[in-house]
This record gives sequence, C-alpha cells and structure tokens, in this order.
Amino acid sequence: MRKFVLPLCLSSVLAVGAFAHTDDKLPAPADDTKVTVAVTTGSGAQTFQTVPNWASIPDKLTLGPTHGGIVIDKKGIIYVSTDSPKGIYVFSADGTVLRTMAPEFSGTHGMCIREENGEEVIYGAHLRGAQVVKLTLEGKPLLTIPYPKEANVYPEGKGYSPTAVAVAPNGDIFVADGYGKSLIHKFDSTGKYIKTFGSKGSEPGQFSTCHGIVIDSRSGTPLLLVCDRENRRLQHFDLDGNFVAVITQDLRRPCSASISGDNVAIAELEGRVAIIDKTNAVVATLGDNPDKGQWAKFDVAPQWWKTGIFTAPHGISYDAQGNLYVQDWNKTGRVSKLVKAPATAAAR
Repeated sequence: MRKFVLPLCLSSVLAVGAFAHTDDKLPAPADDTKVTVAVTTGSGAQTFQTVPNWASIPDKLTLGPTHGGIVIDKKGIIYVSTDSPKGIYVFSADGTVLRTMAPEFSGTHGMCIREENGEEVIYGAHLRGAQVVKLTLEGKPLLTIPYPKEANVYPEGKGYSPTAVAVAPNGDIFVADGYGKSLIHKFDSTGKYIKTFGSKGSEPGQFSTCHGIVIDSRSGTPLLLVCDRENRRLQHFDLDGNFVAVITQDLRRPCSASISGDNVAIAELEGRVAIIDKTNAVVATLGDNPDKGQWAKFDVAPQWWKTGIFTAPHGISYDAQGNLYVQDWNKTGRVSKLVKAPATAAAR
C-alpha cells in the first residue's frame, strides 16, 4: 500500500494548552508540533511519555475538525474519525498517514472495533447522518441502522443524534443517543430493534448526555459502561439495560473510555485524561490543563498548543501495548500518542 501525506495538522503530544497573552510584545508560544523533547505525564504505574511530532506534517496543512473517536486494529493500525471531507484517517503506529476512507461517513462520532467471522469491522455512530454504520477496515459499508422508530420518541425521525456505539459479545448493538434524547437503544446483530432504556435526568440510571459507551468485562461479567457526560460520572448497566451502579463520580465531563486490563482511560472534555482502576477509583490523571479558561475549547490554534497539556480530550484508545492515543476536540485537528513508561522507569 502506498503511503502518502494528506492535509493534516496533528500534534505529537497531549492536547492544546495555551495561556492568554494580551501584551503584543510577548513572543508567541512555541507550536508544539515543533517540540522534539518528550514530556512525562501521569504517576506511578500510570506514567506515560508523549511522542514528539507523532504524525507531524508540513506547515499550513490541516486535518480538519476532530470531533470523533479512535479505534485500533489487531495490526496496530489507528483509525481516526473526523468532520473533514476525507472522513476517517488511517495511520501506522509511527504516525505515517496510510490513507483515508469512508468520506461519505464524514462526521462519524464514537467508534468501536471487533472481530466477526475472522474479520475485523468498525462500528461508528454517524452523527452527521443520524445513523449507525458498520464498515470493513477499507471503509466499505456492511450495515446501516437508522433511527429506531419503534422507540416512538422521534417524530418523523427528528431529534436523533447518536454519539456512541458498543457491541456485546453476542453481537447485540448498543447506541447512545447522547446529543438527542439521552437514551440508549439496543439492536440485534442484524440491526433489528430490541429495546430502549434510560431517560434524561440526574438520578441513578438517568443520563444528561450519554456521550460515550463501551463494553466493560473487567469484573468477568460484561457490562455497559456509560460516560454520562453532563452528570460528570460513569454508570454501569447490564446487557439487558438494567441499571447496576454509578461507579465513578466528580469527573470533568467524561466523553469516551478505553479499557486495558483492569484500567479504564477516560477522555474528559475539561482538559484532562483520567485513569481508573478495577475499583473504579481515579488512580492517575494525564495532561491536566491548569488554565480552566482553555477547557473544552474547540478553537485553540496550533501556536497555543503546549506539550503535555490537554484542552478538550474527546476520543481515546489504548493499543495492545498499553499506549494511549488521544483525540482533542479541536477546530484544526489534533491526535496525540503517549507511550506507557516501563514499570522500572515509572517507579523512579
């Protein structure tokens, strides 16, 4: 497969950190796409180092808005959904742009990846198209699921804005209507509607923007983990849609989650990544932005990016080695790679 460079503006590090300057005589901050020194973030066993200039590209080229997700296949290939006309960008682990795919599904929000019948497939919540799509790794559509009219909550199909999708071990498909009714819909593997659960609110079992979902099997029993963003918490449901527990609270607007072993990495829109352990307690934070004025900001320009600091983490994924890839919600577009520090180095 021929490699080529496409219009991108990806940084090598965590997020966009900037401090407002009102004095015109002050020099502009360094664009951290030019930074060549790794930065350490996290603590203890959850210590990571940024990868300088991961996916660096020529000046004045842009990835386009990153308001989506990240998934990684068994070969370590990274798929990043965007709002750009190119759709989904595909990278090698060293940051080389391999290709783009599925331009007709530009505007895909959350994604998940799984193996079916010996082949990996990507499921995406196509926010722009108000549907869920199932794609091959080459971007060919295999299945589309429109709004669930059987739920009787979308008059003429209006008000449905899916933000995330997760697939159970048996192939059942869960879709979070995070930007719409704050409901979760369940379908079978063919896209046939099964049921709807949840409601808008702040009580346990309710949602205020169920933004991200993932299957959580850390306990030995698969559960649906829900990033209940505006309630600033994570919740568990069983795969029949029954509420189980609020597991983590007081987060900074959790958008999405990725699981590696007993740990869950959570992209928090307000300038941070949090990591919880098997007890669901926060054990480390990464790239914590000290400037609250920059949290959850879409239009932070590259010249204000600061190494090792986030502004708006939105998509996140572990790879097989426990490294993290983080997508900021950013007008220009930004994706970062963090390498897990060896245990001996982390203990120092």
